[in-house]
Amino acid sequence: MTTRQRPSTSLLGTTALLFEPPGEMNLGTQQRIWALAHEAGAWPEIREAVPGMNNLMLTFLRPPRGLEALEALEARLADAWDAAVARPREGRVVELPVVYGGAGGPHLSDVMAHTGLSIERIVELHSAPLYPVYALGSHPGYCYLGGMDARIATPRRKVPVLSIPGGAVSIGGAQTGVSASPGPSGWNTIGSTSMCFFDPAQDPPAALQPGDMIRFRVEGIVR
Repeated sequence: MTTRQRPSTSLLGTTALLFEPPGEMNLGTQQRIWALAHEAGAWPEIREAVPGMNNLMLTFLRPPRGLEALEALEARLADAWDAAVARPREGRVVELPVVYGGAGGPHLSDVMAHTGLSIERIVELHSAPLYPVYALGSHPGYCYLGGMDARIATPRRKVPVLSIPGGAVSIGGAQTGVSASPGPSGWNTIGSTSMCFFDPAQDPPAALQPGDMIRFRVEGIVR
């Protein structure tokens, strides 16, 4: 008899909890996380429910007092997860012009070496999907994306780069993303785009939200 995997929970200090469902990361699972966030965010003891990549962070207005209260909350979350139905979000489709390679894509050659594919094939495979925004995180405005072709998956760099510019388009493992601001990164930067992803003067300040979709349009390839 197969034992059903159960979600895991872990405390983040005394003010928050991280909920992680079992199974693979995919859009259906992420849509159930969005549904759970919608429900749990309305519970009286919860301050905020923040979806992440294949997880949900809950911050407390009233933290559970003692082991019994914590176990009751964990059981409530597990039951809510079992009952959760995928909650699609009707977002926008945003097209990002990307220049692949050159100074803005210094690690494209590393992706070529790992995959054995040509520049043209990597660009073709990277720009073909319509990428759903799963979650925001890492830094303000950064979008975690799903849907990258497994043929261009490339391990993260053994030695992180101290600073990449905002708009850097990168591959890290089985995911791709676009840096919203300058900062360190362990991903492989393959191109760049000029879009601004975060502006504190705007409402909301993040240009994209979970449920939006990104399409990379090939603006050029620099060898």
